[in-house]
Amino acid sequence: MKKYCFGVDVGGTTVKIGFFNVDGTMLDKWEIVTNTDNGGEAILGDICKSLDDKLAKENIQIDEVKGIGIGLPGPVLSDGTVLQCVNLGWGKLNVEEKLSSMFHGVTVKAGNDANVAALGEAWKGGGKDYDDVVMITLGTGVGGGIIVDGKIVTGHHGAGGEIGHANVDHHETEACNCGNRGCLEQYASATGIVRMAKKELAASGENSVLRDAGEISAKAVLDAFKENDPVAVATMEKVGEQLGGALAIICCVTDPETIVVGGGVSKAGQPLIDCIRKYYREYAFESCKDTPIVIATLGNDAGIYGAARMVL
Repeated sequence: MKKYCFGVDVGGTTVKIGFFNVDGTMLDKWEIVTNTDNGGEAILGDICKSLDDKLAKENIQIDEVKGIGIGLPGPVLSDGTVLQCVNLGWGKLNVEEKLSSMFHGVTVKAGNDANVAALGEAWKGGGKDYDDVVMITLGTGVGGGIIVDGKIVTGHHGAGGEIGHANVDHHETEACNCGNRGCLEQYASATGIVRMAKKELAASGENSVLRDAGEISAKAVLDAFKENDPVAVATMEKVGEQLGGALAIICCVTDPETIVVGGGVSKAGQPLIDCIRKYYREYAFESCKDTPIVIATLGNDAGIYGAARMVL
């Protein structure tokens, strides 16, 4: 009888692993180092060893394992093929087939890490009990995931949910990391917030704690924002407008039950949500204006929960 599964979240520095009952209860979690030497050739083998070690420790037989879900930092096609994972050193690889062949032939389901985290939040986190969820993750970059009828929207090219690269400013002159200009990531990521704050400081004569902050960080801007610092407030109003407008467009397409905001920037809490909601309501289609916007609750565990959910 299949009693257990694993949820694996592969990052450029560490691999997070969760061990679950098939009812969705997480029994244990741990991390291993992501070995990116030699094009990341050891990563899947290291994962297999860690899973085997866990089964041996718990005296669990392989026929009790339902499968492995795995989130990966790159576009993943519906058949489990990654086109490229730059942070891992991988090129094109069918991870589902490869990992299954390396781990006793068990079922493997692979997905993009941001999409998988969205599935986790929809299952056990901020979007719990909803089947249709949009999640946006505000960290060093801006990621996202779209869940419809409880399933990840992968898209034909594996790019479903790439909210951070929605174009929100056709007049931007600076390039995004993706090569385009005017991507949401340039304004709403942690690095984008710093960039916006520096522009606001240069354009504004207002007194601000940010002027004496030395090297400005996103945390410094968000802390100042919560204290009603005028430059920080002006910065976050612009960030909120970009975010609210982008989410309004996405919700015209997907009409979710809720929007979940995660990532390090979301630690700004309710003031950030209020700022986003103000502009979201201004720009959203009438039927979507009251869509709840909530903070993600699973933190760094969202990926392993979502990975397990793909199997379950």
